[in-house]
Amino acid sequence: MAYPQKLLNRGEHISLDLHPHWVVFVKPGSIVVLLIAAAIWAQQLGDGWLKTGVSRVLLVAILLGLINLVAVVLRWSKTYFVVTSQRVIFREGVLARRGVEIPLERVNNVNFAQSILERMLGAGDLLIESASEDGQQLFGDIRNPEQVQNMIHEAIHARTGRDVDAS
Repeated sequence: MAYPQKLLNRGEHISLDLHPHWVVFVKPGSIVVLLIAAAIWAQQLGDGWLKTGVSRVLLVAILLGLINLVAVVLRWSKTYFVVTSQRVIFREGVLARRGVEIPLERVNNVNFAQSILERMLGAGDLLIESASEDGQQLFGDIRNPEQVQNMIHEAIHARTGRDVDAS
């Protein structure tokens, strides 16, 4: 689902519209898969109270794991990292919402960080330093953070004619 156009200023256009990297699904998805495997294993136990008890506990755990996975999917679908011709926008939350907006004119520095695994998966963190009260904003699980860093630099240059420091 794309960032709502109605939330843009007049004359503003979107350069980049991202949801978090799919890596956010790995942990909750893996837990559900492992619980299902454990439930299959539990069926191999002999008849009796042990098999029944373990199966019931695993069934409840699977249901809780699925609920958590659905919550992660909903949170993912309602999280946006957007670069426009005027600002960097971050919005997240399903019921309670949080938003950060950084005008391109106020961006001083854009840094990214990736572990070896994140580099192989194309994910990472982006740190934007701005001339605001908050100073720094860290955005996690960004897809291709080095390319996003470059796109932010290009947007700043197009908007202000100046270059930004990068690390």
